[in-house]
Amino acid sequence: MSALTSTIEIARPQDEVFAYVTDPTHFPDWQGDVLRVDVEDGYRAEVGARFTTTRRVGGSERTMTQRVTELSHPRRWAVEGVDGPIRPNASITVEPLDGGRSRVTFTLDFAGHGVGVALAPMVRRLAAKGAPRSYASLKRLLEAAA
Repeated sequence: MSALTSTIEIARPQDEVFAYVTDPTHFPDWQGDVLRVDVEDGYRAEVGARFTTTRRVGGSERTMTQRVTELSHPRRWAVEGVDGPIRPNASITVEPLDGGRSRVTFTLDFAGHGVGVALAPMVRRLAAKGAPRSYASLKRLLEAAA
């Protein structure tokens, strides 16, 4: 299956959007399924930085650790899952638009390992339903702060 890709426009400058959307400590603010985020070594935005996210997935809590694999401030950020049966791979690209607005493109995919191979399609379907709500929440949150 192909990765899930969504694009939204936010009426905020690129630097502000990028700084907020790529800071894992803000995930619980705009991603409804995120219960908490723990950062390792006082998370710094750099390749190799790790964070652990606890999400509610299908009625239960799932914890996964991710590692930043790409960072090109203020344009692109990517992470990969490093543990567990289902490992998310995500990227965020923020492009500047006229009038201090930004276009944000989210790409999300899942790699199944072991028992996770069978579960990955279900997780992808859940993400396809939930991700648009998270992106709309992010837009509302950032535009309200303007």
